[in-house]
Amino acid sequence: MVHTGFNPALVALSIGLAIFASYTALDLGARVRDSASGPRWPWVAGAALALGGGIWSMHFVGMLAFEMALHAAYDLGLTVLSLVIAIAVTGAGFAWVVRRRGDRAGILIAGPLMGLGIAGMHYTGMAALRLPGHLTYSLPIVGVSIVIAVTAATAALWLAFRQHGVWQKLVAACVMGFAVAGMHYCGMAAATVTATETASHAGMTVLEQQNLAVYVAGTTFLILFLAMLASSLDQQRVQQELQASEGRFRAAIEAVRGVLWTNDAAGRMVGEQPGWSAITGQSRAQYQGYGWADAVHPDDVKESVETWTETVKARRTYVHEHRVRSRDGTWRHYAIRAVPVLDARGAIREWVGVHTDITEQRMAEADLRESNEEIQRYAYIVSHDLRSPLVNVMGFTSELEATRAEMRTALQGHPEAERLDTDFGEALSFVKAAVNRMEALIAAILKLSREGRRHFTPEDLDMAAVLQALADAQRHQAEAAGAQVLIAHDLPGIVADRLAVEQIFGNLLDNAVKYLDPSRPGRITVTARSAGPRGICFSVADNGRGIAPRDHARVFELFRRSGLQDRPGEGIGLAHVKALVRSIGGRIEMRSTLGEGTTFDVTLPCRAAKAGLDPAERAPLAAE
Repeated sequence: MVHTGFNPALVALSIGLAIFASYTALDLGARVRDSASGPRWPWVAGAALALGGGIWSMHFVGMLAFEMALHAAYDLGLTVLSLVIAIAVTGAGFAWVVRRRGDRAGILIAGPLMGLGIAGMHYTGMAALRLPGHLTYSLPIVGVSIVIAVTAATAALWLAFRQHGVWQKLVAACVMGFAVAGMHYCGMAAATVTATETASHAGMTVLEQQNLAVYVAGTTFLILFLAMLASSLDQQRVQQELQASEGRFRAAIEAVRGVLWTNDAAGRMVGEQPGWSAITGQSRAQYQGYGWADAVHPDDVKESVETWTETVKARRTYVHEHRVRSRDGTWRHYAIRAVPVLDARGAIREWVGVHTDITEQRMAEADLRESNEEIQRYAYIVSHDLRSPLVNVMGFTSELEATRAEMRTALQGHPEAERLDTDFGEALSFVKAAVNRMEALIAAILKLSREGRRHFTPEDLDMAAVLQALADAQRHQAEAAGAQVLIAHDLPGIVADRLAVEQIFGNLLDNAVKYLDPSRPGRITVTARSAGPRGICFSVADNGRGIAPRDHARVFELFRRSGLQDRPGEGIGLAHVKALVRSIGGRIEMRSTLGEGTTFDVTLPCRAAKAGLDPAERAPLAAE
């Protein structure tokens, strides 16, 4: 038996190598996992070289740390073979797990295979040892070392394909490094050296201890160099992607005529803000902290600062609108949206916001409102002025009615008296019908012009109850037409003006009943479906006459009617419905097939639209 021991310094170095190799492999393995685009094999090869070569280096540094009173050398062929085994089995394990996308089954298959390969590397390296003596092994301890190798390899693959930061990665590398070192020194503990008188190295190339140390050192430095090179290349790739992403982001901001700015966690503007400086002309010293508020319009500054302060405290998205003084001294309207950027702990790191110039849009809206108001006033004035002579015509018609009676008395007995009375009466009926029609048209124009100035009062509406009440009001007409009106019981509620909603659906139900096909039983249904997170689409469908495709675009036009004109009407109902729907923030569409039926889809907001509550107010563009 030969007395043996270990050099503590080299033992510590071997453990350090195992930890370093483990960390490098984990880092490269993470890049394998994160490379969603591009080839993955370079990172697989790098991870295999780092872990396999690192374990090999650790093994032979551990062998150099093994001290005994015998001259030791190493067979070159077996030494190289042990390195090849380490890299090959490690690469195969990483490749298999990558192919299986890091799932548990793939790791449980590749881990044990990799562990057996690493154990094979260790005992191949032990077999390369040449000394004047014999090596024997304790099989139970060998089994323990293999178990440690399998466990370490499985843990290495599992950790390499998990999400983790630098500190977690370092802790994992330490755990795995100590496990690999434990496997090695457990395998060394299984070996017993018995001295003999001579050692024969005939016919083989051997490495002396000093040469082995040089080769191990070279391998270690090669691993370090390749790891640094891989990290450097990947860092360049990441930097290029970041630059490209930043360029796209800035281009997107410019495309929407926006200005990007950042504030610290407390909501103060700090650092260089070239975008803000470009639009306001403020220097860094002027806009620092809350100095940016000096560029906000005096009428808007108080609300802007207060809402910003409240948003920062509440940690929510900031949405606002105000006027900002430009570099040339003019005031421009900006819509603002800012979001908090959180760190890994969930704390606010900074605020990133965008000012979007909406001056032209607000000016266009003001011009449009002024034009609409002018049109409404003009319609009102014209309708009012037309009604005055119409009243005179109606008055003179009444006088002619009285004159007709006098003429009948005066012409009594005249042979043409009956004919003249009939002609006179027919002419009067034509005049009265024309006057009544003109009165209805003027009333319709006045009604539509008033809708633009109408104020709505939103309230919670149980749509099933509201529409059922409308259907009950139409029951007599529906029964007379032999029709059923079916209202779904699960209609969602909305917040809107009750009268406007009743007028919209009352008109649609009335039209559906009015234009049913007499050749088949009528069926009218009202259903609803979701139209996004903020809207509900109510559908009024019938199996009536339907509307010809050529008339689809004209049904909402004022005074326009389509199809057979056998029902009374002036062609203002659907125009009125469309005006009401738009006034409360919704939209209406129609689908119809001639001879089969018609469906009107009315999409209304779940909550009352601000623009519909008061047409004089504009809805902020920066609304969430």
